[in-house]
Amino acid sequence: MSVPAPHAVDFTTVSTAGLESSPVAPALAGLRANEARYFHTKYGHVFTTEPAGGGEPGADLAAWVADLLATERDLVIASPPLEATTFVVEGTSWTYVFYASGLSINVLYGLEPGSKRAVGFKLSDGMEVPPELADKFKFARQRSKLAGTIRGSFFIIKGEHTPPRT
Repeated sequence: MSVPAPHAVDFTTVSTAGLESSPVAPALAGLRANEARYFHTKYGHVFTTEPAGGGEPGADLAAWVADLLATERDLVIASPPLEATTFVVEGTSWTYVFYASGLSINVLYGLEPGSKRAVGFKLSDGMEVPPELADKFKFARQRSKLAGTIRGSFFIIKGEHTPPRT
């Protein structure tokens, strides 16, 4: 059995590959492509993702994010993870997990002591706010050519967490 290789996210031709089981797959694919375009434009970074279900290569990334959410805010995301990625650009570790519900969670974790560390939530166009987040966060709206209307929120990380694969 071969392990699926990470695949580069194309932000010019948006694809639902890897996200097909999501009820909002086209919107989630647009959200993923929006992130890929951001990192390409700002840092020249090629945004790649890998499967994140149980036993898949990205499952450790989804588990790390789940542990961070539980430790920091006593949060448990009910939706299964579909894809994940982690990388470092300009001294900051970024970890993303894309969930079947249409939720995207990113962890921005500055590697130097005292640098920025936060968790961001983005909701795909057309999805409801997950019950586990509804009473705890307010979501602001932004428009994206690739993703339609994105609703987002965040919180600052207070504890120390060792980023994955750095």
